[in-house]
Amino acid sequence: MAIPSFVDRVTLHTYGGNGGHGCASVHREKFKPLGGPDGGNGGDGGSVILRVDPSLTTLVDYHRESHRRATNGQPGKGDHANGANGEDIVLAVPDGTVVSDADTGEELADLTGTGSEMVVAAGGRGGLGNAALASNSRKAPGFALLGEEGETRVVTLELKVVADVGLVGFPSAGKSSLIAAISRARPKIADYPFTTLIPNLGVVVAGDVTYTVADVPGLIEGASEGRGLGFDFLRHIERCAALVHVIDCATFEPGRDPLTDLDVIEAELVAHGGLEDRPRLVALNKIDVPDAGELAELVRPELEARGLRVFPISTKSGAGLQALTFAMAEVVAARRSTLPPPAPPRIVLRPKPVGSRPGHEEFTIRRENDLWRVDGEKPERWVRQTDFGNAEAVGYLADRLNRIGIEDRLLELGARAGDGVAIGGENAVVFDFAPQIDIGAEILSRRGEDNRFEAQRPAAQRRRELDREYHARKAEERADDDIDDDLR
Repeated sequence: MAIPSFVDRVTLHTYGGNGGHGCASVHREKFKPLGGPDGGNGGDGGSVILRVDPSLTTLVDYHRESHRRATNGQPGKGDHANGANGEDIVLAVPDGTVVSDADTGEELADLTGTGSEMVVAAGGRGGLGNAALASNSRKAPGFALLGEEGETRVVTLELKVVADVGLVGFPSAGKSSLIAAISRARPKIADYPFTTLIPNLGVVVAGDVTYTVADVPGLIEGASEGRGLGFDFLRHIERCAALVHVIDCATFEPGRDPLTDLDVIEAELVAHGGLEDRPRLVALNKIDVPDAGELAELVRPELEARGLRVFPISTKSGAGLQALTFAMAEVVAARRSTLPPPAPPRIVLRPKPVGSRPGHEEFTIRRENDLWRVDGEKPERWVRQTDFGNAEAVGYLADRLNRIGIEDRLLELGARAGDGVAIGGENAVVFDFAPQIDIGAEILSRRGEDNRFEAQRPAAQRRRELDREYHARKAEERADDDIDDDLR
């Protein structure tokens, strides 16, 4: 199957790079038995960034290759060596690209203007090494934090051409010829319907006003139900300040006339929606053909009675084109005068808040059957960073959770020792609630261990007791069955 040269809608799969793991290392040097921790931090993963490139007019590159992945951050090393950050990948998109979530359909960004960009898949943060985790109470941590996974997001990219004036009309009405006559654009022009297969853009200068004109493939009756080509491309005139109906006054098709053509196209525009407030101009084309000029003058009064400005034109002889281009410039200038002045470009840094904010809870707790479920960005991130194969790392996680008040909140809600506590949604980590564990004290166990986890957990004791009762009951049932069999 041939790949088209023009694509205005694609689904893009993006993957941010994973953060590198921190390193747990102890400095070892002759005559320095207490060198201390020297594990470096892991590098941050790279991000996937969309950036507007005005030289592009199609999304075909992402039709060919729809999966884009940033590089991972490197793990930290000993001797305080931090891992390298992953490289961002910048994906160039045309001006006027709308980014939406592929699952929910929510619009995420409307990228217009050169240099506009969006981080569509953020890279994961690197984990801290044990040198960064050392404190007065934990002088030589035997663990490091894991790097976070990069964000994965599936988005829909939809191109809506940024043009000031849009041309609509039946196939072979002369839209491409009009753009070629008033600008330096050179679209394909032929004497058969549906010559235009992609939207065309042209730049027009009329007096002191410079504006762009776009046309879409020809519309026909029933386009809103899937007939023809043009309805799929009407999104490209949604940003236009004005619409120009290009009407063929020299058609030989039965049942067609300028008024009927106008009504049919307007019905299709209404079916598309969102274009009702755009001013309309009417260009009665091909008046150089015999009888076409007379037909144009015949229908002109009725069109003007509808409140439309009408311009008889000929793209072949050039008649009426100057008046039409200046009328379009007038509408565009009026639209631009109502817009606020563009803000000067500036760099805005918006760091994420650290710690709690007034009126903002870092976590929520709710009861789910036999579990207490804890939701919150910070505790869920801490769980992802924890190496559960290292008891000291698990103890550090417990200390962090207690510091933000999770234990106190559970006690307020009626949680008892040994109750199950789940943190996160899917693939949640489940703990047994063990309140009143002293935190902040120096850990006296060996590196990689935590003596607070040596005691038998109440939940485990209860499960073992239930298992013993279950097996004892089954043994009694089997003994009763044996007695019944002997009596028979």
